Amino acid sequence: MNKYLWKSGNDEPIDAEIKDFLAGQDVILDRELFLHDIRATVAHVNGLQRIDILSREEQQRLCAALDNLAECFRNGDFQLDDQFEDGHSAIEFMLTEQLGELGKKVHTGRSRNDQVLVASRLYLKQQLESIVRLNYRTALACLEQAETHSMAPMPGYTHLQRAVPSSIGLWLGGFAESFTDNLVAAINAHELLDCSPLGTAAGYGVNLPLDREGVAKELGFQRLQINPLSAQNSRGKFEIIALEAAGLALLDVRRLAWDLSLYTTSEFDFVRLHDRYTTGSSMMPNKRNPDVVEILRASFAVVQGARAEIAELLSLPSGYQRDLQLTKAPMIRGLQRCVQALQLVPGLVESLEFNFGKMEAAITAEMYATDLAVESAGRGVPFRTAYENTKNQLSEAKGLATESLSRRTSPGACGALQLDAIRTRLEAEFSAFPAAISRS
Repeated sequence: MNKYLWKSGNDEPIDAEIKDFLAGQDVILDRELFLHDIRATVAHVNGLQRIDILSREEQQRLCAALDNLAECFRNGDFQLDDQFEDGHSAIEFMLTEQLGELGKKVHTGRSRNDQVLVASRLYLKQQLESIVRLNYRTALACLEQAETHSMAPMPGYTHLQRAVPSSIGLWLGGFAESFTDNLVAAINAHELLDCSPLGTAAGYGVNLPLDREGVAKELGFQRLQINPLSAQNSRGKFEIIALEAAGLALLDVRRLAWDLSLYTTSEFDFVRLHDRYTTGSSMMPNKRNPDVVEILRASFAVVQGARAEIAELLSLPSGYQRDLQLTKAPMIRGLQRCVQALQLVPGLVESLEFNFGKMEAAITAEMYATDLAVESAGRGVPFRTAYENTKNQLSEAKGLATESLSRRTSPGACGALQLDAIRTRLEAEFSAFPAAISRS
């Protein structure tokens, strides 16, 4: 069976090295997109029936074969391997093998260009929905720890130097708000790319009255990507948008991981990780290493690398160029790494154990100096004067951590954390995004 859609029997044999260079790992990568590709093909077949390119009986036979192919792929009876050029070709060849001439009708009105675009778009939406859910779960985990230990004292640092008294509530409340922002960023990315490119063919439309609106609705898209050239030019660009949302989440994961890397050392001894998040040393029997935290810290680099790789590919003129094939691997690699990393963070945060005595003991007398300067300013002393007076009397600075925290009443500070407001915003943003909730 000839498994290359573009090759006729009169063409020269395909050079194996060139074949490997052109196809690369595409057929393997397409395993991640294959069910999306089949789903989009079903919608395309239904659209062709609505404009009388296919009869009702032909539509039913094609859809039954596509459903069977999807089930065979899920249970392992069909292997997407290098006998095929890519997943798109595999669908058409399998339909033709089973249904003969009818299988050859499935590609009417579409190109592999819009076929890969729509499969990738569905994949991007699915991954962003996962990222929204995981940001939500992470923000909740941080909120619950912050609420439970809202006034538990710990040092606040600037420049990695002890600065002022702080609290677990402020520390983890900060991450709760950050992951709420990341949830919103992922929702915004999802909204921007929630448009169907199917029916734009190779970038210039076709001379058929395709039911693009109906197909888009069947696939769950909110709107059409109207202009065919815009659809082609969005390949790579929309992947970058999704990776940007992934990267924002992993930036905060990296910062949290850095904090935990420090706070779990014996030098700090503020926090203990559950054993499931640590590993032993192959040589030193006394060691437990925070390997999960360290790989979480490194995960942003994978997403940033994927984004940069795609951006470098996009120095192209309008329309499809084969260069764009190379966007697939970094797209999948970056988004999979983000989801894989984020899946671990809620449980990690929920299982943190705190050494309250060690944290409070690390709050030394001079750390109350800022409180003293601000209190003087509150009594009418110009702040710069109060600052100088306090600086010259650091040896007299003293205080009690819980009193310092409770007097810090500016909105958002330790004595007025407003965790309920962060929770309200988090729940409102998440509940307004039914795509993520429906798959929770």
